[in-house]
Amino acid sequence: MTSLPRRVPLLARPIPLALVLALVTAIPVISAAVLSVQVPLGAVPAESQRLMVAPATLFGHALAGLLFGLSGPLQFLRALRQRFGRLHRISGWVFVTAGAVLGASGLALLVQVSAPPLPEVARALASAALIVALALGLSARSRTRHRAWMIRAYAIGMGLGTVGLAFFPIFLITGAPPRGLVADLIFVCAWGLNVLVAELVIRRIGAKP
Repeated sequence: MTSLPRRVPLLARPIPLALVLALVTAIPVISAAVLSVQVPLGAVPAESQRLMVAPATLFGHALAGLLFGLSGPLQFLRALRQRFGRLHRISGWVFVTAGAVLGASGLALLVQVSAPPLPEVARALASAALIVALALGLSARSRTRHRAWMIRAYAIGMGLGTVGLAFFPIFLITGAPPRGLVADLIFVCAWGLNVLVAELVIRRIGAKP
């Protein structure tokens, strides 16, 4: 008799990449959604008031971040790619367009709003790297290279999520978010961690048949 295939326990199955991305990037997506409502209403919190010297740029940055964060996990859904190719391409163009606007508006905010040197340099590099990664992903001639550059772009664009995850336990322990040089260093290191994890994910996916 032919034995039936054993069912893999639910907890033993690998967690889908799209679900992991959705959970990790929940903080910047929610923040972008809230900010895209606050800016038109003029209800931006005190810590973000300095950004209101460029409300149009800030609103575009927040809206682009929201669309980029929402469309990103969809790009890594295998079922969407295989069964709904047209929808995958449409969401892909939303992802690329929103990412380009996110990077360009990030650079524009740096010109219009003064910031501490270290985070300013990190934001400038991240914004430029995001645009370059999207361009290389679009021009890639193979599916593997296209996917790799899109993963890098998403990791760069959603760097704020890792920053939030790093700040949160410090806030719970001290009752206040880190400030000054400590905050700047965490900011830069968290963004670098995103890029490192993206490279590990790319290598792991590339090793699979």
